[in-house]
Amino acid sequence: MPSLPLRALSKSKDASPMTDIPAFLSTAPRPLFGFFPVALVFIAVEILYMRLAHHADEQDGRETVASIGVAVGDLASRILTGGLVAIPMLFCYRHRLFDIPLDTVWSWIALFLGVEFFYYWFHRASHQVRWFWATHAVHHSATHFNLSAAIRLGWTGVISGAFLFFLPLALIGFHPAAIGLTLGLGLVYQFFLHTAVPVRLGPLERVLNTPAHHRVHHASNETCLDKNYGSVLIVFDRLFGSFAAEPAGEALKFGLKGREPSTKPLHIALSEWGYLWRDFRNAPNLSRKIRVLFGAP
Repeated sequence: MPSLPLRALSKSKDASPMTDIPAFLSTAPRPLFGFFPVALVFIAVEILYMRLAHHADEQDGRETVASIGVAVGDLASRILTGGLVAIPMLFCYRHRLFDIPLDTVWSWIALFLGVEFFYYWFHRASHQVRWFWATHAVHHSATHFNLSAAIRLGWTGVISGAFLFFLPLALIGFHPAAIGLTLGLGLVYQFFLHTAVPVRLGPLERVLNTPAHHRVHHASNETCLDKNYGSVLIVFDRLFGSFAAEPAGEALKFGLKGREPSTKPLHIALSEWGYLWRDFRNAPNLSRKIRVLFGAP
């Protein structure tokens, strides 16, 4: 079983969530922060491999540097806002419906499936609701699909409310630190889905999210939009009708439709919020303003 300082969090449902924030923050973000230097090594290896394989056009040096800059900002934002995310998670856990021990394999399997389910709906909403898209668009702004695009994550998840999708897991009775850890490990898995190296996993493609599936997700071709939202598994896409295989004979394009690409991390991270504010301000009435915020991007 994974070794976590779960006992550091109070078991009492009457205790204040504030007392548990340090223990939560010492565990939940661990995969992302620990993996970042490893990710940089893999990015460098991929660049070298693609050059040796005469596919240097799959890489863009300035875009890679910009992605690293965005990633540093993302990690900084997680440090600054982690406590804000911890409070509602720990509050829900204080009022949990069940006590779910994490000392069995089945508990971790249930948590994994729960995280996968709620991640699917979070990711789907991030594409179909503009308020969430303002943060998630950062990840789709790269015009090349490679490992450096994987670390290009939005800085404003706490503003858009990404954490809200995972509160039910804490309310059910899963430990917030374990939820955060499982989410982090899922993001580590997703890092490798962004490889520019053509990889096929045979029969596993039916169950797992793979580089081929995720390439479709990132493509801006009309046939690929709003497809393949899964984290580690692809089964929820198949179940809820959002799965699409890579189109045969069609060159895939990447980047944001209708937006000029940028290599400035601050612009990449915040420009979509600027567009959202512009359209909100120009909307003629309240119903249109609400539609701007919560309608499709």
